Amino acid sequence: VNSEESIHVKYNGKELTSRLRCFWKVKVWTTAGQSEWSATNTFSMGLLYYKDWPKGWIGFDRAFPWDNTKTDSRLSARYYRKEFQSAKQVKYATASIIGLGLYELFINGKKVGNDALTPTATDYTKNVKYNTYDVTDYIKNGKNAVGTILGNGRFFAMRQNEKPYKIKTFGFPKMLMNINIVYTDGTTANIDTDDSWKGTADGPIRTNNEYDGEEYDATKEFAGWNNIGFDDSKWQKAEFVQEPSGVIEAQMNENIKVMNTLKPISIKKLAGGRYVLDMGQNMVGWLQLNVKGKKGQQIRLRFAESLQDNGELFTANLRNAKCTDLYTLKGADQETWEPTFTYRGFRYVELSGYTYQPAAADFTGKMIYDNIKTVGTFETSDALTNQIFKNAWWGIAGNYKGIPIDCP
Repeated sequence: VNSEESIHVKYNGKELTSRLRCFWKVKVWTTAGQSEWSATNTFSMGLLYYKDWPKGWIGFDRAFPWDNTKTDSRLSARYYRKEFQSAKQVKYATASIIGLGLYELFINGKKVGNDALTPTATDYTKNVKYNTYDVTDYIKNGKNAVGTILGNGRFFAMRQNEKPYKIKTFGFPKMLMNINIVYTDGTTANIDTDDSWKGTADGPIRTNNEYDGEEYDATKEFAGWNNIGFDDSKWQKAEFVQEPSGVIEAQMNENIKVMNTLKPISIKKLAGGRYVLDMGQNMVGWLQLNVKGKKGQQIRLRFAESLQDNGELFTANLRNAKCTDLYTLKGADQETWEPTFTYRGFRYVELSGYTYQPAAADFTGKMIYDNIKTVGTFETSDALTNQIFKNAWWGIAGNYKGIPIDCP
């Protein structure tokens, strides 16, 4: 390119088509000479046309007997799976997925990527975002299994019947996905969402939303559900459902990730066999716990940003949000759990349901925000100014969730 412009130079080469893998490197010529070639970089094209996607969205457009959609928007997560054959040597493979409101994707028992709370929330009547992953290393020669979990997010909105004039909701969770496999002999295969998938809503995640938290019943886990050989005969056939009206768009912003971890600084006993955990810092994310106990025993975690003078949680600012996680033990020697489809702002956690005194070391705070780098620092000789800057960073980072949000 013979130009003085270093950015916004229009591409004028070969037409770039859907799923095309592109490789590029840069060399610069100036009046001072020329540079060495840069390292080779790569990107892939998305699905450019509606026809590139599978023909059908899948889901269950209804509540189940254990759900309560009339008052608290209690809706369990939906689990889907499919097995498929890959009989040749794989050159590369990509998975493009829209899982609304939130999703986790697994291939052969392994979670794809390390993102959290994907995809970015939108007004789903205007646009819906998809993510694409390189899954080449996940595909095996022979039989494979793909599994997804769908959470509610802001698609199946919390408190939707309380203030319908204010709170917009879009329907029950649903999914559209394509796995495109390119073999070394030049042939391709596609694994698409259709009614050959199997699904269930009767899994361990009993309810999930941003206001009230997540309830997880480990006694309802189905080991190996996202791997080959699982008996899904009691699962239901996935159903074709109405697609959202928004335009399908590639998500160009970074996904949310666990960007930091914090250990509690103290744990104190309260009346009634309860404990209060202090993370030492107001943070946005969730709490991972290590626990042991009998099958069916329940551990309740209530979250707050501050305490009352008597040491109890201050929750008046939460209005009617429960901001509570509930974990039901399966009775293993040691159990580790953290939620999948919820988060909150908190510093303090009230713990109840323990038959022994938990230790601070049993817990880890997971701080989440968009995968963006902190590229600058600021420090003065004044401690108060430095603390204000620190508080601003924590507040800004904690409120980047694909879109800038105003709380927690």
